[in-house]
Amino acid sequence: MRERWRQLVRTMRTEVRVLALAYRDPRVPWYAKLLAGGVLAYALSPIDLIPDFVPVLGLLDDVLLVPLDVLVTRRLIPDAVLSDCRQRAHAAPATTPPVSWLGAAGVVVVWLGVLVWLARLLR
Repeated sequence: MRERWRQLVRTMRTEVRVLALAYRDPRVPWYAKLLAGGVLAYALSPIDLIPDFVPVLGLLDDVLLVPLDVLVTRRLIPDAVLSDCRQRAHAAPATTPPVSWLGAAGVVVVWLGVLVWLARLLR
């Protein structure tokens, strides 16, 4: 079971690299690039929407949201581009994923919005 989880994590890391390559490919439609950019920003963000220390829900975004977002985004990218990006992702050495400070800023903005909404609601 443990080895299966490790394989799933490796697969997800590869798929995030594939999305990063597809994001830069000119053959990808603008709407797929927009969604891929959002998925990449969130997946590489050092701050999660739901912090990991929150029981169950903290890991739920990592286990469900990111793979689901990757799956939806892959459907918008042409198969030929995905195949090409997948080959390039496998050919390139696996490096430490970059950190997306833009994604972190987006998460902070969402949390600030929730706090403002709650403050107005409790007035």
